[in-house]
Order: sequence, then structure tokens, then C-alpha cells
Amino acid sequence: MQLDVMYHRMKQNWSYAYDEKTLHIRLRTKRDDVDTVVLHCGDKYGWDHTNSSVPMAIFASDERFDYWEAAIQPRYRRTVYYFEIRSQEQVVYMLEKGFFDEAPDVIYEGLFDFPFLNPIDIISPPAWVKDAVFYQIFPERFANGDKSNDPEGVLPWGGTPTPTNYFGGDLQGVLDHLDYLSKLGVNAIYFNPLFQATTNHKYDTQDYFKVDAHFGTNEKLKELVEACHQRGIRVVLDAVFNHCGNTFPAFVDVVKNGPKSKYADWFFIREWPLDVKDGIPTYDTFGFEPIMPKLNTENPEVRDYLLSIARYWIEEIGIDGWRLDVANEVDHHFWREFRKAVKEINPEAYILGEIMHDSMAWLQGDQFDAVMNYPFTNALLNFFAHSRIDAKGFADAIQRQIASYPRQVNETSFNLLGSHDTTRLLTLCQGNKDRLKLAYLFELTFVGAPCIYYGDEIGMDGEHDPHNRKCMEWDVNKQDQNLLAFFQNMIHLRLKHEALRTGSIRFLAQSNKQLLTYERENADERFLIAINNSDAAAAYSLSESNEYEWIDALSGESIKSGSKQLSLPAFGYSILKAKVKVKASV
Repeated sequence: MQLDVMYHRMKQNWSYAYDEKTLHIRLRTKRDDVDTVVLHCGDKYGWDHTNSSVPMAIFASDERFDYWEAAIQPRYRRTVYYFEIRSQEQVVYMLEKGFFDEAPDVIYEGLFDFPFLNPIDIISPPAWVKDAVFYQIFPERFANGDKSNDPEGVLPWGGTPTPTNYFGGDLQGVLDHLDYLSKLGVNAIYFNPLFQATTNHKYDTQDYFKVDAHFGTNEKLKELVEACHQRGIRVVLDAVFNHCGNTFPAFVDVVKNGPKSKYADWFFIREWPLDVKDGIPTYDTFGFEPIMPKLNTENPEVRDYLLSIARYWIEEIGIDGWRLDVANEVDHHFWREFRKAVKEINPEAYILGEIMHDSMAWLQGDQFDAVMNYPFTNALLNFFAHSRIDAKGFADAIQRQIASYPRQVNETSFNLLGSHDTTRLLTLCQGNKDRLKLAYLFELTFVGAPCIYYGDEIGMDGEHDPHNRKCMEWDVNKQDQNLLAFFQNMIHLRLKHEALRTGSIRFLAQSNKQLLTYERENADERFLIAINNSDAAAAYSLSESNEYEWIDALSGESIKSGSKQLSLPAFGYSILKAKVKVKASV
């Protein structure tokens, strides 16, 4: 056995409380190197009458490692433990103090220790997010419902977008199309920034307490939120707290008064006077954008101001959460204060950070509930859109992602396939709508909260910004109605079956490199999903699943008893639901 690659540590994603009774304990070993792992655990103050031996199971594997997990419920909410690891040739015992050939005699010395399951420390994202299907709306381009608030020089709807032009999208336009969103089946909306700003994207905030006049009013937003809530739709707004706009009054005062400004410490000024030299501002900004000066969230006045904004829109307007822009560039201390402020008002508010890399440091229950799951996005794009990896490589990447976080974090992760910051999925798929379907099929049958970028469901394409921010197409004759029906059916299927939202996932081995097969299962339901990511027909052997009778989950048609294989056309898929478990022959 390769001992040097075995890994475990207490807390984070390796040893954590899933709920008030249950601990999840995990271990990493080299892939296919270990036959069995047993977790030996018990109370450190009463080992003799509390100890037990719990078999561990592999819950995920990637190209290098197997990840083992056991769920235990310590009687007194604390446990010490060690691992017994076996292969055909060797048995080792892994303790915190190292590896040994024999089980420990002195159980209190050198064992791993989960000191106490304190309920306040449990990572507890809002339960409703497990069942959410998000829809992202770029407000300026979704629908123009009120011509009276159009910007000067507004262009006819559907024109070619540029970084600076306007088409008049507003909140009334969203209100006018809530029937469409309800029929689609989404039950949560993520809005790009709505607050007063000078750009069409509104990431350069001027007034954090005012809805941009081009979108409507604070009262109109409240009307929209209430209308959404009546339909069972949650509303999450974009919080741009890393930086503001150059028309933000505090920054205007700094520009005017320099070091004498009472707001000078609200920003990170490297050199006076404020200037841009060779494209680099003399003050910290988002990227190197002169119009987006970075806020100093360590300053108590800035912190209090931003926290008052976070509270205001929840208390006065009733929003259901915040998406936090450029979240990884803001200090952790601020986000801890932010969480306290938000959760004191609404414990069920969703706090979602924009982070594109490993995010465990933000997801330990004291800062965010979830992050935008870009590693998930990249894995799906590499398989479905770009064909850079095969089915095994994709399964490895997804399982590595699963192992990176506690289960409750995975259950509420924000899974996306595109956004206002990325080239549209259909364009990445080179116009192949079947590939787009397969990518969304996986997203909608995977753990976490899926998000649809507005227009993907009707076949909108677009290169990178600004072309990924086209006006929503409302002419039904120009919408792909078959694609729309696919989204409606898949969302309905997901919302109907809990196993597709929070059940376990198991990837199945296949010789065809472009055939992806996996199972989703909970105590009540079992699904088998086969996806052929190829322009050639494929077949999946049902031999290892013959103990079940299957029905097509979408059509309800039964699969013939005794069928040996499932035939899939090019870029085809099948979603089977177990109907009856066949009794094993005696």
C-alpha cells in the first residue's frame, strides 16, 4: 500500500458534522490500492463501553485517489478514532501520530479527535437551496416593460450589443414575464446588479440604496419580489462590495479633496494625486479599471456602511439572499461580520460568493453558504462542449469536486454553465444544441442548485462580452420551442424527484470513452442515466442492473424485461427510473 498518499485531517471536508447527530469521517487512499477500510471510533472518556467498528465505503474516486466515508452518530457527540486499512498483502493502522502495524493499545494517545459536535459550528446552508433551480437575469437585456424609464439613446430591442449601449430592460419587463418563468419551472432568480450606476452592467455602483432609474424604483423591486414570492420564486441580488463606482459620493470627495478627504481611508491609495499611469491607477481597483475603486472593508466606517446595505434590502424589500461579486478579494473578517448581519435578519438568506477556485476557506459555516461552482462548469465544458476529456476524465473531475467539500456544501452549490462573464454555452458547443442539452441534462440531474443563464433555454448564442449579453428573444417564432420543452421537462423531472437533487451519485464504468453513465439514488428512488456525448450511436449494457425493472423517467414507458442493452443515438440520452427490484433467484 502507498502510505505516503493516504490523507486525513480533522475538520473541513475530512471530518465534519452533517447535522446535529451525524459526523462524516473521510479518508483518501491511492486509487485501487486498498481493499477495505474500517473506522474504529469511541468516546475518549469511555472507550470500553462506546467503541465500535464501522466499515467505510468509497463515495468518490478521481484519476489518482479513492475517497472513503463513514457516517457515525456518537452517543455523546464526541469521538476519537483511527483507521484500519487493508489490502491483500498488508494491514496498517492510521492514527494522527502516524502509521502502525498493530492496533493501538493506549486509545487516548495519538488518535484523531473530534472533540465535540457543537450545533453552532455545523455548516447549515438554507434548506430551500437544495430544491432551487436558478435563472440568471441580466436586467438591461431581459425585457423592456416600461418605456418611460428608458435611457437616453435607447436602441430598438434586439440590436447588436456593445459595452456601452442600452436597450431598455427593466424590472417591469421581468414582472411582465413571470408567467414565462413559472411555466419554465424555475423557482429562484439571480439578478445582476440593480443599483444606481453609470454602465449598462451596473458593477460600478453609485448609490447602493437606490434601484437604478433605468430599471425602475425601490418600490417596483419590492412589487417584483412580492410577486415572485407569491409564485414560490426566491430572489437573490448581486452585492458589489469589493469595489464601487467612480461616481460613488465618497470617491468623488476623495478625488476632489485628496488626502484631506474624510473618506481617504475608505480606499487603498498608493500615490497622490489620483491618476492612471501607463494604464495602472495609483489606487487599488477591480482589475485595473479606473472607474471601479476598491473599497477598504477593514475600515470600520466602510464595514458599517456596507453591512447596513446588506440589511436594508432584506428588511425593506424582502430579498432572499446575496451573490457577492469578487468575493475572494475581500477580507475574511468582513465576510464573517456580513454573515452575522444577514443571518440575524433572515437565517434562510442565501449567501453566495463569486470564487472560481477551491473555496473551502470560505465554506466552513462562518462566511458563505456556497460559491459559484466554476470547477464544475469547467469540467462540463471540457467534456460536453470542447471534447478535451473523455467520460472517465469527466467523472474523475466531478468526483474530485465532490470530495473537496462537505456534503451539505455540495447540496447547495451554485452550479452554472454560463453567465454574463462567459461565452454562451451554445457558442462553445459550436451551435450543436444536442451538446447543450446533454450539458444541461447533467447539471439538472446532479447535486447542487442548477442555474440557467437567460435565453439558453430557447437557443440564444453569443461570443464573450458584450455578445453574451444580447436582448432576450421574445418572438416565439424565433425561439427554439423544442429546446424550451426539453428544459421544462427536465426541470419538472428534477423538482419531482428528490433523488435527482440530494441522492447519492455513482459513476459506472464503460468501455466507450464518450458514454457517460451514472446512478442517482436515495432511500426511495433509483435512477440510471446514460449520456452519449458522441456523433456515433452507442449502447449501454444493462447487465449489472438486471435486478431492476426500469421505466423511461420522461415518457413513463417500461423497458422490456430482460433487455441486455440500451441503445443511444448520436448525442442521445436516456433517463431510467427503477420500477421494481427483481427478487434474486434462489
